[in-house]
Amino acid sequence: MTTSEGMGEGQSRIADLRARKSKSKSGGGLARIKSQHERGKLTARERIDELLDEGSFVEIDALVEHRCRDFGMEKNVIPGDGVVTGHGTIDGRMVHCFAQDFTVYGGSLGEMHGLKICKILDLAVKTGTPVIGLNDSGGARIQEGVASLGSYAEIFFRNVRASGVVPQISVIMGPCAGGAVYSPAITDFVVMVDGTSHMFITGPEVIKTVTNEDVTFDDLGGASTHAQRSGVTHFVAPSDQEALHLVRDLVNRIPSNNLESAPFSDVGDPADRECARLEDIVPDDPAIPYDMLEVIEEVVDKGSFLEVQSDFAMNLIVGFARMAGESVGIVANQPKVLAGCLDIDGSVKGARFVRFCDAFGIPLITFTDVPGFLPGANQEWGGIIRHGAKLLYAYAEATVPKLTVITRKAYGGAYDVMSSKHIRGDYNVAWPTARLAVMGASGAVQILHRNRIQSAGNPEQERERLIEEYEDAFANPYQAAALGFIDDIIEPAKTREKLILALKTNLVKKEEPPKRRHGNPPL
Repeated sequence: MTTSEGMGEGQSRIADLRARKSKSKSGGGLARIKSQHERGKLTARERIDELLDEGSFVEIDALVEHRCRDFGMEKNVIPGDGVVTGHGTIDGRMVHCFAQDFTVYGGSLGEMHGLKICKILDLAVKTGTPVIGLNDSGGARIQEGVASLGSYAEIFFRNVRASGVVPQISVIMGPCAGGAVYSPAITDFVVMVDGTSHMFITGPEVIKTVTNEDVTFDDLGGASTHAQRSGVTHFVAPSDQEALHLVRDLVNRIPSNNLESAPFSDVGDPADRECARLEDIVPDDPAIPYDMLEVIEEVVDKGSFLEVQSDFAMNLIVGFARMAGESVGIVANQPKVLAGCLDIDGSVKGARFVRFCDAFGIPLITFTDVPGFLPGANQEWGGIIRHGAKLLYAYAEATVPKLTVITRKAYGGAYDVMSSKHIRGDYNVAWPTARLAVMGASGAVQILHRNRIQSAGNPEQERERLIEEYEDAFANPYQAAALGFIDDIIEPAKTREKLILALKTNLVKKEEPPKRRHGNPPL
């Protein structure tokens, strides 16, 4: 073979390579890309470009093809197999990601498509980087049968193995149905796009056939349904672009893996800033609600609070913020909703968030104003005992710095659960308005002094006198302070300064749990 012939063969192979890569990058073709845009959706590659720093994406497995030779699939081969995979950076920090391409086979997951995602999950764990999945898929590729199901299971297995090792974020940007929903469900955070994303195990048509229920796609598995009713999604965004920008913000608040710290970001808010607004925020009447979000936003670094699951179980607030530049997790009762009681949904929401923060070394700050667990037959029958214990378990198990501020009520078992000193809170303080007791004065007096009240000449007057006596004893935090159950009673205006000092002190704490395979929380 002559040199010119060799050069010709090499050039031919280069041309073939370029053609294959061009076909991969063109997805399912211009008509399907246009259809994607008409639905208000970006393509897989456009989404990656929006998510990552400009020019940082490095693609992996662009030339992978399916191995199916049935149902005419051998004549329909598109390099990449319907998913774009690789790595890039977000504000300079590396992440691994994949984006399902709905323009190619409807984004359906076949054997090789799934194995590409598995490779990305494996690389994320090996390199200690967050993994972000952009989901837009019609589900399992029927033509590939059990091979498709096998790849799903391989993904699920890796999701579980990566849990608590690297952060996993799922963005639902189209359909996600059947077994496909379980991978996002295992990941740490789910983001949905309003109007274009749906998640469900069985679709409306199957439900109509089996149960005779009429339900629309949006009502069954739309973003608002999962944000407000099921709690499956943590964030809802109005568009693809805003969803991806939200993910960038979230990534900047969490560490790359369980051995690193979250990024530091000083916004210039003084650590010793007084929070004068807090002096008057708690009403004198304990029955009058106030907005705990105002307390949080006054204490944390200005503009730094990002609420998680803001529309679900609104009686409990969870989210990320910064204190003197350090990333922290916030958990707080919300007196505006159900008086701040803990219920089934709130307990599960809080437990999941606390466990994430503990897994990735993010300190926890708890604001407590809780009258107890929500009473009612439906709560009892629904398992409030079991579900409430999840939050207790999560706090007790957590070894990150745990700081707690009791702003007003801390009653009953809920006092114990909300990161009390007894389950190893590191720094527990109370405002002068705090009330720590087994229950509220009215209920306590009715139990303790029922006979005395009934036999009194003026029962109502005697009842009021006993309530006042009980409140004198328990409607303040001094008895708890005398017993060492709280470390200090502080002026509300000093809350930020005190918490930041305690945070800096406890960032270096070392606490090793007992050696064991794993605990057994009340799942």
